[in-house]
Amino acid sequence: MLLTAFVLVWFSFIDVYSLKTRWELNDRKQELELRTEELAVKSEELKEKTELLEKDPALLEKIAREEYGMRKPGETVYKIKPEN
Repeated sequence: MLLTAFVLVWFSFIDVYSLKTRWELNDRKQELELRTEELAVKSEELKEKTELLEKDPALLEKIAREEYGMRKPGETVYKIKPEN
């Protein structure tokens, strides 16, 4: 009886694969699976944006001008600051 109790305590709390460790690992696994799903969705969105940029040169030019301040040769860019 004492040996059985010792084995139960050992495998429940002390062993490397104790129940506590298994619960923690299961929680971590669920968190990682959720993160993987979120990253898969974000990856799909980025693929769609990439395809749009490859197919639409006007959109690529708009982003280059607005976000990166690029301009065509001989063109003058005026930046207007909003009034506070």
